[in-house]
Amino acid sequence: MRYKINGVLAARYDEVLTPGALEFLVALDDRFAARRVALLDTRRARRARFAAGQLPEFRPDTAGVRDDPSWRVAPPAPGLEDRRVEITGPPERKMTVNALNSGAKVWLADFEDATAPTWDNVIGGQLNLIDALDRNLDFTDERGKRYALGDEIATIVVRPRGWHLVEKWIVVDGRPISASLVDFGLYLYHCAWRQLDAGSGPYFYLPKLEDHREARLWNDVFVFAQEYLGLPPGTIRATTLIETITAAFEMEEILYELREHSAGLNAGRWDYIFSIIKNFGQWSDFVLPDRAEVTMTVPFMRAYTELLVRTCHKRGAHAIGGMAAFIPSRDAAANATAFDKVRADKQREAGDGFDGSWVAHPGLVQTCRAAFDPVLGDRPNQLDRLRDDVDVTATDLLAVDKTPGQVTAEGLRANISVALRYIDAWLGGTGAVALSNLMEDAATAEIARCQVWQWLHHHTPLAGGGTVTEETVRALLAEELAALTDGRTGTGLERAVAAAGIVERGALGEYLPPFFTTDAYTHLAPSA
Repeated sequence: MRYKINGVLAARYDEVLTPGALEFLVALDDRFAARRVALLDTRRARRARFAAGQLPEFRPDTAGVRDDPSWRVAPPAPGLEDRRVEITGPPERKMTVNALNSGAKVWLADFEDATAPTWDNVIGGQLNLIDALDRNLDFTDERGKRYALGDEIATIVVRPRGWHLVEKWIVVDGRPISASLVDFGLYLYHCAWRQLDAGSGPYFYLPKLEDHREARLWNDVFVFAQEYLGLPPGTIRATTLIETITAAFEMEEILYELREHSAGLNAGRWDYIFSIIKNFGQWSDFVLPDRAEVTMTVPFMRAYTELLVRTCHKRGAHAIGGMAAFIPSRDAAANATAFDKVRADKQREAGDGFDGSWVAHPGLVQTCRAAFDPVLGDRPNQLDRLRDDVDVTATDLLAVDKTPGQVTAEGLRANISVALRYIDAWLGGTGAVALSNLMEDAATAEIARCQVWQWLHHHTPLAGGGTVTEETVRALLAEELAALTDGRTGTGLERAVAAAGIVERGALGEYLPPFFTTDAYTHLAPSA
């Protein structure tokens, strides 16, 4: 036996970690582990070139793909024809029921940015998806409230973790297996035929891809997995998140590599901002203002989204808009303001040609739908709107210096607070955290800690006087930690202190770590 399970085997985990499923993971690892490592090496080399002053461009060696008018992606698969509202969230039990019942067309079951990858969350999430497809998800919470699936539920689309992450509680030949292959493989093994029998299929969102070769790797994984499990060719469909600046330059190439399995592209706005800072944060031309100022209408974000719609519809692929992170509260005035902003955001996307968009809370489903219904009417999408009027250049995609706004003391404190409180919750097993009426996830926490690093690196002036200094950042981090730990003892206190250490290493070092999650993951216990 070449695999070993190091995580604690709780009740029913044997239903997920079957010998057949684990042998499938070994087969995936055998075939693709070396290519994954090589592509991660390519990422590091590319980032080093950016640090030396190189900027991305549209690739001359793939111009033939972009210039060839003949190819298109596969037509929409069953359950993915109409995607006007998609809701996202972790596959924990309550969220699974609420998301599937929300009225959204699609539920993104998120093992990535909205899930802290504790062993229980990873395996428990797979169990919840199996139970949902078996209609075995009725339960009553500790308050006596009953949750049950309705007659019509959203189409399930699973987002596995990114290529850069591993699953340390499953090892093959003594080394941790790719987290991407674990999340993908376990779901496909157990749920592909369940989905096909239900008239749908095994569908995925692919996160944090940086170029078309990473998309090719996923496509090869799909082909191999379909053959291994006896699934018809083209059964698997995947929507790729364009959430890195390098992927924005290779949208058509990514669609081309996945064309038999492609379900479109998504504008992953928060990770996209994070990618800009991570790759070019050492250059003063790329300093961004407070996160709240970096809206979807600033020039570089507008260029990216318009190019995405044009690219998708040129190739017959869905274009899915970005996240509305607002969380309704009991504050009526705050809700009214926030709903107005969400409504305007979704109306802009519908008007620009997007075929649907994301929300993070069931309370926003109708707001999103109300923006798309007048544009789509009875049509499931607007793939026929080709957006030939759009002409985006490399300069447009990189026009970060045209972003209006200021860096403020309030914005600096907010970033430190969000990073600290989110990572604290993440270490406690929660990956989607409501803070100040916003649903924060790993992507928004990454923006927060990367902006602190960027501002500190450039001694950025603060509106109203002063600059961002290490002394200021450390003082604010100490204040926020004191507020967070007030009244805490034991493991809760230890967790917060560990979170502060992760923020410090991720935001105050000479070099900017690519992800905070790789550091934070070392703190998770096998049954956290």
